[in-house]
Amino acid sequence: MVICCGSGGVGKTTVSAAFALEAARIGRRACVVTIDPARRLANALGVDTLPNVAARIEGPWPGELWAMMLDAKGTFDDLIAKHAASPEQAESVISNRLYRNLTGALSGTQEYMAMEKLYELTEEGNFDLVVVDTPPTRNALDFLDAPRRLTQFLGHRLFQLLLMPTRAYLRAVSVATQALLRTISKVAGAEIVQDAVTFFGAMEGMLEGFRSRAEHMRELLGRPTTSFVLVTSPRADSVEEAEWFAERLLEAGMAVEGLVVNRVHPAFPIAPPFPAAPAGSALEALEDNLRGYREVNEREERAFGELVVRVAPSPVSRVPLLSIDVHDVAGLTVVADHVFAPVTTPAV
Repeated sequence: MVICCGSGGVGKTTVSAAFALEAARIGRRACVVTIDPARRLANALGVDTLPNVAARIEGPWPGELWAMMLDAKGTFDDLIAKHAASPEQAESVISNRLYRNLTGALSGTQEYMAMEKLYELTEEGNFDLVVVDTPPTRNALDFLDAPRRLTQFLGHRLFQLLLMPTRAYLRAVSVATQALLRTISKVAGAEIVQDAVTFFGAMEGMLEGFRSRAEHMRELLGRPTTSFVLVTSPRADSVEEAEWFAERLLEAGMAVEGLVVNRVHPAFPIAPPFPAAPAGSALEALEDNLRGYREVNEREERAFGELVVRVAPSPVSRVPLLSIDVHDVAGLTVVADHVFAPVTTPAV
């Protein structure tokens, strides 16, 4: 699995799609999934929209290219229907008011469901490679932390107390639990507490599955087969954000294994000295333009030079500022050619 991370507006979605395209070009079965609700992945692939299930993108490659865009509520509904003991249990959960609020407004639902979708793709999709296009950097940390937070939530004492009245072998709720529920009812309202108890009762038998899948995904993120690719641009703010994210990954015991610097001005070489071009001539203007581009490139290289050292010995790919807008597979192929051109590994 490849997880592409970076700040907004650096071309992360395009680079993610380029990784999956390259895998298809070398004969692999690859899927790129975006958990960012924006439609940029569909635009990069030249399609109108992408569904909540992997859809095949046809093209002249020996492998297979698939893509999808996460729909958090649709994923949650599908999970309930798939893991419920009966259609009646599924309907009981989906019609519950607390469930509707959870899927519509609860902070973290997008990240939790992204992990469930990735579990489905990595364990059941039969893909050689799954590429994840994450939201902008700071939201990406919520995504990476989602498995831990979900297992922590499911093991919380208050959660277990709310679950108690729903368990057949614990129908006789303790005096302490009854007192706690009465206290919560006074603060939040009896109706809300009853909705919660009913919801957890309807979810009986499914919650352990959520826990085990979250633990599995937490373990998967730390495997050697999962790689983090940092995408940035030469802009100072993007480089600063990328440095911050690389540090957070290291603190979490994970490391950047690839760096893609997007929209770099090309380093046009200055030719050996020629006789002075006539003042005001086209040749003099051309030499001035080449010199100007070279100076811009040198400034950009200095801007992200420290980041390159921080993520060493990760390979570094530079994608030049293109004259085309990437809105189809042809444009995406150009990006992939640059990303997977011979890369440099900085000396440490």
